[in-house]
Amino acid sequence: QVQLVESGGDSVQSGGSLRLSCGISAYINRPRRMGWFRQAPGKEREGVAAIDKFGNTNYADSVKGRFTISRDNTRRTLYLQMNSLKPEDTAMYYCAADSGGLGATLYPPDYNYWGQGTQVTVSS
Repeated sequence: QVQLVESGGDSVQSGGSLRLSCGISAYINRPRRMGWFRQAPGKEREGVAAIDKFGNTNYADSVKGRFTISRDNTRRTLYLQMNSLKPEDTAMYYCAADSGGLGATLYPPDYNYWGQGTQVTVSS
């Protein structure tokens, strides 16, 4: 049963922008926190940005000032606006949700629902 569906990944040139979206199934009732994670080939999955139910946000140092996470609870959608993209941002990006925890953490084990991912490729 698909519960999180990402979209918006694409191939762009360095300096470009993309907006990722994540649709949240009604099966996930009132996620307390949601996040975006990414994984490049040969590397571990890392947290990019997270937002809790109060709207508090948390970002990885590598994306601060360039990425913005937001959520639309009415449309049950999570977004990640990515500006000034760099080749090192190239990765599969995953949306994640957690229904039981507190705080906008960037630690993957804190999340219990995951999407299938959307590919972002940034060329120099």
